[in-house]
Amino acid sequence: MLLDIFNHYFLSMNIYVSNLSFNVQDGDLREFFAAYGEVSSAKVIMDKMTSQSRGFGFVEMPDDAAAKKAITELDGSTVEGRTIKVNEARPKEGGSSRGEGRSYNNANSYNKNRY
Repeated sequence: MLLDIFNHYFLSMNIYVSNLSFNVQDGDLREFFAAYGEVSSAKVIMDKMTSQSRGFGFVEMPDDAAAKKAITELDGSTVEGRTIKVNEARPKEGGSSRGEGRSYNNANSYNKNRY
């Protein structure tokens, strides 16, 4: 069991797929990659407000060689009339673009001399 968890988090390759048609669902994404090997998970990212696809997703494959072959062969291919981009996912870099960590009540604030 512990070995399975280790393999899942440290030996699996996470793949980023962009420029997906808004009609592509999780199962479709899984199917695209299943031809190359086992797919641990496939997830199309949905907009929280509209529940519509955001046009990208992630696929996780436990076999590194199969994942690399899928990336090579699927990158630049056409799916539902759109040319998809497929590459190894990179970890999120530093903070969020949504303003997390910002402080509006500090010494450099607009409000400092207001009251």
